[in-house]
Amino acid sequence: MSPLIIRGVRPYGEGDPVDVLVRDGVIAAIGEVAEEGEEVDGAGAVLLPGFVDLHTHLREPGREDTETIASGSAAAALGGYTAVFAMANTNPVADNAVVVEHVARRGREVGLVDVHPVGAVTVGLAGEKLAELGTMARAGVRVFSDDGHCVHDPLLMRRALEYSKALDVVVAQHAEEPRLTVGAQAHEGEQASRLGLQGWPAAAEEAIVARDCLLAKQVGARLHVCHVSTSGTADVLAWAKARGTEVSAEVTPHHLLLTDERLATYDPVNKVNPPLRTAADAEALRRALADGVIDCVATDHAPHAVQDKDCEWSAARPGMLGLQTALSIVVETMVNTGLLDWRGVARVMSERPAAIAGLPDQGRPIEVGEPANLTLVDPGATWVVRGAEFASVAANTPFEGMELPARVVATVLRGRVTASGGRIPA
Repeated sequence: MSPLIIRGVRPYGEGDPVDVLVRDGVIAAIGEVAEEGEEVDGAGAVLLPGFVDLHTHLREPGREDTETIASGSAAAALGGYTAVFAMANTNPVADNAVVVEHVARRGREVGLVDVHPVGAVTVGLAGEKLAELGTMARAGVRVFSDDGHCVHDPLLMRRALEYSKALDVVVAQHAEEPRLTVGAQAHEGEQASRLGLQGWPAAAEEAIVARDCLLAKQVGARLHVCHVSTSGTADVLAWAKARGTEVSAEVTPHHLLLTDERLATYDPVNKVNPPLRTAADAEALRRALADGVIDCVATDHAPHAVQDKDCEWSAARPGMLGLQTALSIVVETMVNTGLLDWRGVARVMSERPAAIAGLPDQGRPIEVGEPANLTLVDPGATWVVRGAEFASVAANTPFEGMELPARVVATVLRGRVTASGGRIPA
């Protein structure tokens, strides 16, 4: 592999522009580089560690009509990601070594991002019997989740945490008490009442998070909370962390920006699980992310076919695209508001998710000798979201037509350019 020279970038958005020399997948020099090789013109772009997404739905195997590992990997690279975690709710479910090895192999074959399969906690995501956690861990799985379904049985969840401690892996919980959300269609509150939609109480999430934090503390295991959506959950997390509980949490870009006021049009593009909450919740989530109570941003990228979204609200599938808009939403909600600087963006989109999942070569400092997994961002760019132009097979974005700030200029995976100028290199 020939050397790669990234010209005129500002690491973490600080200082004067410098050149970065990459050789054999590693940062070899930072400063003024006279060496020749493949070049990327940074033109003053902000240089960050490559982003890591702990929560991506790639749909393969089983729903390749909505997304594939190839199309999802392309979307991830274009969004600045160098590693993604593919959720287990595929068909067949990733609840055994055969399926997770297939996902990992396809990710390597595509080669645009590191694709890490997430293993199911329970067989078939049914919440009745633990899946083969040990064999999947030996196959390289670092994160286990029944995402889309809550591991609602407390005894089963405790056993999963006990196994996860022994295996040194993480259980990521979809926090939703199912008995409180039967028929639920929208956040329980003023908007749901006005629209005649069955309410989804915040307590359905908060109760499970509180329970699982208690279990994790008792067992001494690591717990990760998926897609936090309420201010009450942020309060529970702050309480648990103050007690020394090994709990981490993620928030989605859409829960940082959008609120249940969007539901007034009954457009199913705004339907998501957990539902969009109130403006007060969104504000609390932004503050919790800035303060470190919530550790990181995860997209919950969820592609759906047209027929699963272009229908009546109650029949629509929940979920939104997120990989190619995540950075811009974080800039809009966190950077432009002064809650985070660019080092903060690196923390919540790269460093913390890499640390939570135990990835040794991701989320690393931009220093000589470190792996060259990098993202270049134009902080002054603006662009208009067009779902049909995304790399994903699906186009279900709630940000359609919205003008957003900042854009990924290029993505580098171990010294190889995987995205540049909004395109995937041939």
